[in-house]
Amino acid sequence: MGEFVNLEASRVDEVAIIRLDRPKVNALNTQVGRELLAVANEVAGRSDIRGVVLWGGPRFFAAGADISEFPTNEGHRDPSGMVDALNEANFALENLPQITCSAVNGFALGGGCELSMSTDFRVCGESAQFGQPEILLGLIPGAGGTQRLTRLVGMTKAKDINYSGRMVKADEALAIGLVSSVHPDDAVLDAAIDLIAGYTVNGPAALTNAKRAIQEGITLPIAEAIAVEKREFVASFQTDDAVTGITSFLANGPGKADFSGQ
Repeated sequence: MGEFVNLEASRVDEVAIIRLDRPKVNALNTQVGRELLAVANEVAGRSDIRGVVLWGGPRFFAAGADISEFPTNEGHRDPSGMVDALNEANFALENLPQITCSAVNGFALGGGCELSMSTDFRVCGESAQFGQPEILLGLIPGAGGTQRLTRLVGMTKAKDINYSGRMVKADEALAIGLVSSVHPDDAVLDAAIDLIAGYTVNGPAALTNAKRAIQEGITLPIAEAIAVEKREFVASFQTDDAVTGITSFLANGPGKADFSGQ
């Protein structure tokens, strides 16, 4: 599809891979952001895809933004073009109706860490390292590093990571809730596919409603968030799976429904 970002099939039906491949370290520039956005928009319209794994390959997830695009000119320096492209891609990935997981090998730093946080889950290899090292350049993150990270790991830990620019190794990432699990480096992609398949294979269409309620509600006052939840609750009743699940429960008890995903 693109020069650096492509949509690939996985070994599991209905689970696709968004593959980031920009040698040498998957540095994120404006073009990568635009290609990620294009792939995310395609995936959003695909009813045959119910889960997505975002993977940068076996060596690097994404080592950060392409610093050669950072402005150093005289006068007002405006990096908006590059960061806007990445933010648009991150929002598109975050709001996909499908369940998503980042499979992180190697470095996920700066924009790479921010990109990984746009998915529902993250799994990583034993040698993976995360971080927001922008402060070491005299800068701060611009694509979610101060915001999504805080929501994931809490204010104190997010401040430490952002203020110091230090690396977060896999064991710490697991301990603070940044990742769901840690695996041998060569097993990361399979682990991510298996995690997603556990939700999507024979899972109900209501997964999309649950995701939407969580994503929209997290930043709202509680009364507004409950209104979002009610909206999605009502919407979930409109699926074929709702009829299947209710009928199966009444006939056979819980946990025996065979969902179609429709």
